Amino acid sequence: MTLPAIEHATFVIERELPASPRDAFRFWSEPRLKERWIVCHPDWTVQEEHFDFRVGGTELKRWRTSEGAEQTYRAAYLDIVPGQRLICAYEMSAGGQRISASLVTVEFVPAGAGTLLRFTEQVALLDGSGVQGRRIGTETGLDRLAEIVQAGVAELH
Repeated sequence: MTLPAIEHATFVIERELPASPRDAFRFWSEPRLKERWIVCHPDWTVQEEHFDFRVGGTELKRWRTSEGAEQTYRAAYLDIVPGQRLICAYEMSAGGQRISASLVTVEFVPAGAGTLLRFTEQVALLDGSGVQGRRIGTETGLDRLAEIVQAGVAELH
């Protein structure tokens, strides 16, 4: 069996968030806030989850899709400076096969009364799926984050 060629890519996505860097950071560090924007497939059943947001901590989500396939997201937090940045390495698997491995840096840059969120991903795609789908999925999630921050700023205080 010949494996697909590994595709390496780096992309940067920026979003303006109407919250301070400290509050914008909370949407990554607090499970109840993160869950509000990170869920992209509400029809998938969560089989297992773990969230330990600290340097050396890990995050895991394992789902069963509506078609019965297993999907897994596993991350390790490498660097965290509250309200400023986080760096994590993560892998994704489908049906027990690793499909990608990434290094992600998320920066929270003060911008007036809000925050410029800068998301940089360096990815190795292992399944031949192409970087465009990953970028689009990430953009969709960050758009959802911006909408939720906009709607939920008042409840942060």
